[in-house]
Amino acid sequence: MLTALENRMRQGRKLLKLLSTGGFRRGLRHGVAAAIEHRAVLKGVPMATLIDVGANVGQFSLLCRTDRPDLRIHAFEPLTRPANKYLELFKDDSQTVLHRCALGPESTATSMYVSGRDDSSSLLLITEEQTSFAAGTATVGTELVVVSRLDEILAENDIVRPALLKLDVQGYELQALLGCGRLLDRIDSVYVEVSFVTLYLGQALADEIVQFLFANGFSLTAVNNPVFDPGGRCMQADFLFRRRPSTEVNAPSQVRETQIA
Repeated sequence: MLTALENRMRQGRKLLKLLSTGGFRRGLRHGVAAAIEHRAVLKGVPMATLIDVGANVGQFSLLCRTDRPDLRIHAFEPLTRPANKYLELFKDDSQTVLHRCALGPESTATSMYVSGRDDSSSLLLITEEQTSFAAGTATVGTELVVVSRLDEILAENDIVRPALLKLDVQGYELQALLGCGRLLDRIDSVYVEVSFVTLYLGQALADEIVQFLFANGFSLTAVNNPVFDPGGRCMQADFLFRRRPSTEVNAPSQVRETQIA
């Protein structure tokens, strides 16, 4: 974990980079800092469609839109406040669509645990391990949200390949992957935040995410942004998976039975 001084220095360097690019400056005017910490790892990833799950206020979408002006974006954000901010940021962007729901294995309405920091909110209960690791992320309330399957929202022809699925859903990664159903076969790359320690009650950890995606035809190709606690434990990282060519892929429904039965 970074010290307060190191964190301020990192934020200062990021701000200078954001100010150097027009698209990123537009984001700052809306109070949105593009997620440029992911820029290097995504540089070599072919992408015609981005499916941004856990879009929050648009940090990741803004990065990808600025670097790839012709990109089609389907974003998913169920919480009212960040979703409204996302819509304001992309209101003049005809190639970006926001779906105001979460992704999961079945359609339902449920309560989401709202964190003191929106981007740490989750459909799973926030644990003391999380609030100790990241100050200010304790639950401050709940919000009723809609959960949908991806294949109920999008059709196959909505996903122009190559397609990147990005997941930042605070412990709900496996459930969101299961919610892709048959459309997972349309995905060429997956970029997902994974945890090595249980931060949200009942979450799937990194090894389970790797096993699921390997069984569905993907290989782990890069690790980005590892985060450590003061004791040296690696808590989280961003994993990039790429689809293996000419691979026999298990159907997600089959994997679901072996993973979370």
